[in-house]
Amino acid sequence: MASTTSIDILPTGCRIFTSIPDLFFIPEFVFGGLVWILVASTHVVPENPLGWVMFVSIFCFVMTTLWFFLFACGFNQSSVWPSVDAAYHFFAVVFYLSASVVLAFVTISQGLVLKIPGLSSLLPEQLKIYRLDISAVVMSFLATLLYFLHAIFSALRWKKA
Repeated sequence: MASTTSIDILPTGCRIFTSIPDLFFIPEFVFGGLVWILVASTHVVPENPLGWVMFVSIFCFVMTTLWFFLFACGFNQSSVWPSVDAAYHFFAVVFYLSASVVLAFVTISQGLVLKIPGLSSLLPEQLKIYRLDISAVVMSFLATLLYFLHAIFSALRWKKA
């Protein structure tokens, strides 16, 4: 008599902490949340590019949280989920890469302004903001790397499915 075994398409429950692409959920939370906190703790000037950075960090944080709970609760057992997982992480990489480049450009521009003579009265506050922005750039590129690794391993899992 042939036995039928149920093979999960994607891991569910606590097994998401043992599969390679899904191990990146927690570091994505941490570094994405740090980008959000660090950018929000500074003066968001100029508003337009840093608004994009805030949108990307909040959007990816919320969507990754939703994605994590979908995986943990087992709602990801349809055959379409591996491709949706790979697609989401690809778009998150594109979003975070664009936000990281914008944030790095704004931070470099602020660093150049700090070197202008005669700004010594603004220097302590501006230097603090500049250092927070440098930290945000580093965290943003680390989040981009984590989403990139998650996207690559999700695409490999999708290819196998």
